[in-house]
Amino acid sequence: MYVFICEDSLEGIFTGVYDACASRLGHRNIRLATGEPENYELFSEYIHVAPSADKTGKVIRTITSRFGMQFYESIYQAAMSGEPSSGRKMDKADAIYETILLALAIGDGQKVLLSLGEPCVYRIFELCRATNREACHHLEFLRFSELENGVLFATIHPKDNVLPYLAEHFTDRLPSENFMIYDATHQSVAVHKALSNYILTDAADLDLEKVSRYSSDEEAFRQLWLTFFDHIAIESRKNPSLQMQLIPKRYWADTPEYSRFC
Repeated sequence: MYVFICEDSLEGIFTGVYDACASRLGHRNIRLATGEPENYELFSEYIHVAPSADKTGKVIRTITSRFGMQFYESIYQAAMSGEPSSGRKMDKADAIYETILLALAIGDGQKVLLSLGEPCVYRIFELCRATNREACHHLEFLRFSELENGVLFATIHPKDNVLPYLAEHFTDRLPSENFMIYDATHQSVAVHKALSNYILTDAADLDLEKVSRYSSDEEAFRQLWLTFFDHIAIESRKNPSLQMQLIPKRYWADTPEYSRFC
C-alpha cells in the first residue's frame, strides 16, 4: 500500500489527488492521509506531498468542467472540515480521492453524490454537514467590535475552516464597511476594504495588541449591552445548562456577554 501524506488544506489534498493519479501505482494500492499517521504500517510506503498551486488548479478545472460546480462545492466543503478521522471513519483526503475516482468512473457527479451507500460518498456527506453547521453557527454568534481606527474586527475559534464562507457572507451584507475576521484556530484572517472584495491571508503579521484597542463608542455600547443583558434576565428562569446547549461554551470567549465567565 502506498500512502500519500498531504497537508490538511484544499491545496494539499488536491495536490495529493493529482500525484496519486499521476503515479500509476494502481488506485487500489493508494491511500491518502492528512498528516502523519499515529501508527505506521509495516508493509506500506509513505510518500510526502508538497502542495502545488499548479496541480491544484488542474484538479479544480477537471472537477468543475466534468462534474459541475455543485460537485466541486461538496468536495470543497469536505476539505474545509476539521472533523478528525478515526479507526472507524475514513480520512477526508482519502474520501475526497475515492469520490473523485468514482465520479470519473461513472461520469456523473450528481449521481455520485446521491450514492450514500458508498463509504467515501457518505463520508463526504458527513464532512459537508459538519462544515455547514459550523458556518451557520458562526453566522449567528460572530460579533464585530469597532477598533480605534474604525475597522470592524471579529475573532472566531472554529473547528472547521469556515472563514471563506463568513467573509463572503459579510462582504455581501456589509459592502461599505472595513472589516476583518480573525480565525484563531487556523491562523488566517479575512480582510475586507469598503466597496471592494475580501482577501484571505495568513495571520502571522496580525498585531493582536493593536486589534484589541476598541473605540470609545465600542466601549460605551459594549457596557450598555452588558447592562441590558444582565437586567433583562429573570432570576427564577436562569438555566445555565440550557444556555450551554443553545450557545456551546467554545463560543463564549468570542461573545462579550459570555467572555466574562471564561
